[in-house]
Amino acid sequence: MALAGMLGRLAMAPFTRALPPIGDTERAALEAGTVGFEGRLFAGRPDFDALAAVGPNRLTADEQSFLDNEVRALIAMLDDFAIDEEGDLPAEVWQFMREKKFFGMIIPREHGGLGFGHFAHAAVVTRIATVNVAAAVTVMVPNSLGPAELLLHYGTDAQKANYLPRLADGRELPCFGLTSPYAGSDAASIPDRGVLVERQLNGRTVRGFIVNFDKRYITLAPVATVVGLAFHAVDPDRPEGEQELGITCALVPVPTEGMTIGSRHRPMNSAFMNGPIRGKDVFVPMDWVIGGEATVGQGWRMLMESLAAGRAISLPALGSSMQQSALYIANGYGRIREQFGLQISRFHAIAGLIARMAVELYASDAARRYTAAALDAGERPSVASAILKVHLTEAGRRAVNHGMDILGGKAIIYGPKNLLGIGYRQAPIAITVEGANILTRALIIFGQGAVRCHPHLLAEMAAVERRDGDALGRALLGHIGHLLRNLWASLVSAPVIGSPPADLAKEARLIARVSAKYALTADLAMGLLGGRLKRMELLSARLGDVLSYLYMAAACVWRYQVEGEPKMQPFARAAIRLHLDLAAATLRDLYANLPSRLLRFVSPLILRGTRHLAPLRDRDLIALADALREDRSLIARLCPDVGVPSTGGLRDLMQALELAEPVADEVPELNRVLRRTSSLEHAATKSRDPAAALAYLLAADRVIQVDEFAQRE
Repeated sequence: MALAGMLGRLAMAPFTRALPPIGDTERAALEAGTVGFEGRLFAGRPDFDALAAVGPNRLTADEQSFLDNEVRALIAMLDDFAIDEEGDLPAEVWQFMREKKFFGMIIPREHGGLGFGHFAHAAVVTRIATVNVAAAVTVMVPNSLGPAELLLHYGTDAQKANYLPRLADGRELPCFGLTSPYAGSDAASIPDRGVLVERQLNGRTVRGFIVNFDKRYITLAPVATVVGLAFHAVDPDRPEGEQELGITCALVPVPTEGMTIGSRHRPMNSAFMNGPIRGKDVFVPMDWVIGGEATVGQGWRMLMESLAAGRAISLPALGSSMQQSALYIANGYGRIREQFGLQISRFHAIAGLIARMAVELYASDAARRYTAAALDAGERPSVASAILKVHLTEAGRRAVNHGMDILGGKAIIYGPKNLLGIGYRQAPIAITVEGANILTRALIIFGQGAVRCHPHLLAEMAAVERRDGDALGRALLGHIGHLLRNLWASLVSAPVIGSPPADLAKEARLIARVSAKYALTADLAMGLLGGRLKRMELLSARLGDVLSYLYMAAACVWRYQVEGEPKMQPFARAAIRLHLDLAAATLRDLYANLPSRLLRFVSPLILRGTRHLAPLRDRDLIALADALREDRSLIARLCPDVGVPSTGGLRDLMQALELAEPVADEVPELNRVLRRTSSLEHAATKSRDPAAALAYLLAADRVIQVDEFAQRE
């Protein structure tokens, strides 16, 4: 095509200057995983039929049985306060997790594991974490990014046969060493090096690496029996400039000569095992390299491909557990605790917080469930997994903070009756690990998303790299058409593609409109700033945030459609409106900070209609909070994973809420008598069922009381 060729030749020089160079490690990250619905949002063309085609989430009979039996039994063994005090899980808990194959959920049955899907894996971690985070992390790590995942996809047959059955039944407990003191977020720059050598072992010559390494923050390291290790491989016998072979992953058994392991870090003084690993002249035979000699130097690609899926499961599960626990506790405590003669959940300041917690939970859990369904369908959505990691862990932290505010003094007194204190202390851990949120938000969601999700940018970059003018011209023509479509949709009318639920048709139109405005804005920002945008992290973070908010809003449409729960419609609608309002506000901030007077001048035209997205009003929040207080089934729908511990403050709260049901209409009067007489027994006599009333009042008193400790002499 002559026009394409001419256009490509004209554009080659300016595009070569504008597009940032891509290194090998960045290329591996960009090529990892797949693009799902987030790509349609980035292009400004969300297709609601394509959205509905994913899922719904399903559990097999074996997965459901495991949740109903093994997980329930494990939760009953967990005393959150005692574990936190002891700094470790009880021996019987460790043994139970091994026997019931909690460490082998992702390992296929043919290798001795449970062969669970991603949704089941996430459900197990979430339920355990609502009762005890240390146990959840202990289960999470062997099933997340680590030796089992890498072996399944890249290991040799001999490595799989040796390790997978032993990992599945807990005979081997793994950890994975990546982070170094001088390479945290910049993990690709780890200084740990392995030099290729030959050694005589048992009368034969063995090729391998002499590795020196210093790793820290490694979860399960103090108790691990096998260490997954990432290091830079070097072949000194190659010509200068060809000696660096690349990051390589290996499995090192414990103990191995030269490796020091066993001491602990204490992240926020949590009870889960975490610690450093160091090695001095450790010999790693080629048989220990995951995949053998053929995969030497392929470690970064292997890690990025594994992270594309794993990052969407484990830490989002912890974020969801924080949200579910905090909402359940805040709403339940708000029903039991009275001040000024009223349940505290009736005060608008508290009701507004509870309602917002519920709305955020509906959206974040919708995104988590949708992404799990996509994973179970065979996708590996790298950009969506980064969105979940950031926004669900942040939502978990916000929910715990709100819960602490609502509980007041009850929340800050240490002891087994405390309902949120341990979770509050541990919330920053999820924010920090597997790619710190500040990095992932600023650099990865949009930085990676722009290249992966844009319908034409990757083709343009590939054409420039190959110096192929015809291919660049074809990509540019497509890009121009894409830009014009989104300009029309932004200024005139954005079409709704597919058939969203009738109850959310208006919200679907708003999603389509904001998506088109976002797609146009992303193109304008990239066209204006080129490669500089990668370094302008505040702008890049805003662009990533808008994509994230759109993804959460779209997931709410999906969740409402696949679950078919009419009572949840107000929460779905509120969640969509909330996230679209956040997206619009972020777009306005973005334009206000773009270094272009022209774009700032035309921004009111581009963003026309975004100031009237009907965000949550006070009356909406109060109505939602009233519904949560009056209809317990709503909390059950929003917080299905909250486990039932055998002891502690959460157990006390659950019992009090259950015992409140028979005397619910009498509770205000019972509390009035109690305040006047200070006698639980006398107050109970005023009930039509004194025994039921006394049982409730005693249970409520246990919830209201806090722990006391004798003063040390």
